[in-house]
This record gives sequence, structure tokens and C-alpha cells, in this order.
Amino acid sequence: MKAVLFYHHGGSEVLQYSDYPTPEPKQGEALVKLHAAALNRMDITVRNGWQGLKLDLPHINGADGAGVVVALGEGVRELKIGDHVVINANLGCGVCDNCLAGWDNMCRSWNLLGETVRGTYAEYISLPERQLYKLPVLFDFQTAAAAALVYQTAWHSLITRGSLHAGETILIVGASGGVNSASVQVAKFAGARVIVIGSSAEKLKFAEALAADILIDRTKEQDWAKAVFLATNKRGVDAVVDNVGTTFMQSIRCLRKGGRILTVGNSSGPKFEIDNRFIFAKHISIIGSTMSHMKDFNTVMGLVIDGRLKPVLDQCFNLVDAAAAQQRLEKGKQFGKITLAIG
Repeated sequence: MKAVLFYHHGGSEVLQYSDYPTPEPKQGEALVKLHAAALNRMDITVRNGWQGLKLDLPHINGADGAGVVVALGEGVRELKIGDHVVINANLGCGVCDNCLAGWDNMCRSWNLLGETVRGTYAEYISLPERQLYKLPVLFDFQTAAAAALVYQTAWHSLITRGSLHAGETILIVGASGGVNSASVQVAKFAGARVIVIGSSAEKLKFAEALAADILIDRTKEQDWAKAVFLATNKRGVDAVVDNVGTTFMQSIRCLRKGGRILTVGNSSGPKFEIDNRFIFAKHISIIGSTMSHMKDFNTVMGLVIDGRLKPVLDQCFNLVDAAAAQQRLEKGKQFGKITLAIG
């Protein structure tokens, strides 16, 4: 099969479009011929590498994918050849205490497709049956791939972990990324009022199209925490989605007493300072999560298929042009999800 892979860490130039052995389905697995993959910022951080990251090289990027089942391993019961499926990249072992309790995203031997194991920048992939969600035959592969990781992540963070409910006000720091655009839609679905901080009029226009209620341009409002405070009649917001990290102190200032910060990442870097006096004095909760458990994934994919949550597609590249796709993501030019057409 053809795949985009790398033998050592570095910039997008390390990505190679090359031949790689087609996997064979093991016990309980299905072999999927991929028709679409979607990019995540994780692809870039894994490609760049970090201290302590150990990969079985060559590595293949990609957490998101959708395609058609073409072969089955022994013991597969629910899927059949020809089924259209989308991938759940959250890889629990299925047998530890957390997995058996339904919290597979807290698996004791957890893996993320494309991060610690080879992913979806390839023509084929073989995965356990439980990781594959059956799609309607006519459902668009690009849309399915674009939805899988970011919507389960946003849903688990806002709804399951963050307990966001109707009538609350939530601030989302950043306007155009995959998880943040999904968070706007999930928050509106929950009945919350949404404030978005963006870095340009164009990105805020994108957030407005997703039905964000209040838009604040941080290039014009350097003290955007004060702008949020005033926009809430000096009450503060109930929750903040902050996946940047270095903006935590501004986010904390935006919160009402008893508010909560929801985070699933740190796009500006893993280390930053927090003034702890704000945490205890304002009774602030910091709530982190990664991906979602299987129940949330099934819930959110059902909403996507029903059209109640609608992934925004940016630009589609062919698999051979995956390096150019990553360059677009790295420069922050995208509005919604960048996808790859495969096969």
C-alpha cells in the first residue's frame, strides 16, 4: 500500500510518500480501505518529536480516518465486508478496570492512533472492531473523518467532564481550530451562550458563522479578559475552553467565582505559570481530559450523522500532498478541518 511516513523527526520535509506493507487483520480486527483522513495538530507535534517519545519507526501520522471494511479477522461479529466506517482513535485495551468501567480513555495501557501507534495517512489500516463506527452508505467520508477526534474531544470536555448546561456562558479562546470550532457547536447545542476570542476579523467571522454570540478581537482588545468581564455585565463566565495554555491567567480572570477551565491541550507549549491565589480565592476548578470514552464517541457521531452537529471542512489534499497539508495547518491558515483524500 501507499502511505506517508517518516523515519526521523523534523519538519514537513521528513514526510515521504512511499510503499509500506498492507496490514492483515488480527483476531477481532477489521481491515479498512481508507478513503479519507483528517489532520490534527498532534500530527505536527509527533512529527517534530519530543523528549521521551519512543516510536516504532517508520511512523505514520494520522488519528482520523474513514473508509470501507475489506477484510475481517476471526471473531468479528458486528461488521461485514463492505460496511462504511469511521475510526475512533482512542485506543483502550478493553480489559483493564477503567476500560471495563466504560472509561477507556483512561485505559491503563492507553494509546492514541497516529501518536503512539501508526495511523491513517495510508491506504489501509487494521483496527479492533470496537474502534469502528458504522456509517450510512451515503455519508461523506471526509465529513466523518473530520468529525471523529475533535467532536468526541469537545463533547467529553464540555458535557461529560465540564457539565455545561443551558443558560450558562462559556468563553472559547481561539476561533478557527478543529476542537474550538467543535466546542462552539457543542456549547450551542447544550444551550449555552458562547463568547469567542479570535486573532483576526476573518477568524471571528468564521466563529460567527458557527453561531457564536459575542466576538472579541484580541488584536484590538489587548486586555481581552477585561472585555469579557464587561461583556458579562461584570459577572464573569461560567466556563472557559482554553487549549492554548499560556493564556490561562487571562482565562482565570474571565471566570466568575466557582467557574471552571476546561482544557484538552496546550498549543503554545506545555509549561506556563499560574498565580495560585486566583485558584483558591475564586474557587476555580481546572478540568482536563483527553479524547472521550466509547459512549461519548457513539453519542457525538450519532449527532453528526443526524446533522445536528456539522463539521466545517477546510481544504482537501491528496494523500501524496500530506506535507503541504501539514504546512497549511502549521501556519494556522485553516478554517475548520484539513482532510486528505485517499484512494
